[in-house]
Amino acid sequence: MVEPGPPGSSGGDSHDGKTGGVKGYLTKRHVYVMGCTTLLFSTVYVWYMSNGTSSKVSYIMSNTQDLDDFHKTKQPRMTYTKPQILKPSRSDVLMMTPWFAPIVWEGTYNSEILNEQFRRRNVTVGLTVFAIKKYVVFLNKFLETAETYFMVGHRVNYYIFTDRPEEVPKVPLKEGRNVVVLQVQNYPRWQEISMRRMELISNFSQQQFINEVSYLVCVDVDMRFTDQVGVEILSDLFGTLHPHFYAAERQSFTYERRPASQAYVPSDEGDFYYAGGFFGGTVMEVYMLTKKCHEAMMVDKANGIEAIWHDESHLNKYFVYYKPTKILSPEYLWDDDLGRPEILKKRRFLALPKSHAAIRNK
Repeated sequence: MVEPGPPGSSGGDSHDGKTGGVKGYLTKRHVYVMGCTTLLFSTVYVWYMSNGTSSKVSYIMSNTQDLDDFHKTKQPRMTYTKPQILKPSRSDVLMMTPWFAPIVWEGTYNSEILNEQFRRRNVTVGLTVFAIKKYVVFLNKFLETAETYFMVGHRVNYYIFTDRPEEVPKVPLKEGRNVVVLQVQNYPRWQEISMRRMELISNFSQQQFINEVSYLVCVDVDMRFTDQVGVEILSDLFGTLHPHFYAAERQSFTYERRPASQAYVPSDEGDFYYAGGFFGGTVMEVYMLTKKCHEAMMVDKANGIEAIWHDESHLNKYFVYYKPTKILSPEYLWDDDLGRPEILKKRRFLALPKSHAAIRNK
């Protein structure tokens, strides 16, 4: 039994719901509401002051306007089959990593739902490719197929890094899609060109991309799109399972195994082996990835070391310790020389047949 306390105290029943304060006139509920309001205001104020700019306030106002528009506008109906908790859409493949990153396979997502969500966010996607030296010959097929299959219905900037800007083809583009030619130097060795990609993407992410697009998708140019590649791939940071190693054991991965290299991965570490020809994420996440990989490659170069698979080796090292938030299945980077396994319902981005000897270092 709690005995009545003196006037203004918190004990007993004699206060009839009142609490201490200015002569006990404020009820507990009033104090609680005032406390929450004060806490909310303080939190917002500290958050705003710590950022030191009005951009956060603009963000709040923009989103408030979006909510107002949502209530005023009649929303389109969203009709689709209800997801079944006890019936997974795919039982033949892994769909979630131990760190809760989804693995994207055909049949595991609804493109209509995703397209609507990303359209509401007014997203623009940047697609980077390197067409150095004779690799410029792949641009026409790459751009034509991208216009048919890549991010259909969304705004896209094609960022083409090349030493031959005059040879970039004029491909008809849909509304809201642009080709941006970025002239860069070439290097005598194709390995050096491959490794310099990280430096260039890092530099341009900081200087240009951050102001123009929401996400970056970084791919190889000697490929063609053969099926839809849409917003289902987008996440803070994503990588793609290498078509040669998606079913392999860890010990079979061609990680860099020399401890002297910055790309070194011990034999008992690593989750998957990722392809260097398809990765991406938000501009800031891609900036951090490419900056870290470039710095590591420069340390190796100073020490006279070159990782076994160049930038791909450093990408894999990064993903060991900075886990991707989404992983793309081999549907998103495939080579028909590997056949057509039953689990592969789609072949979305295919390697083109070519003679490397005839193109590299030319």
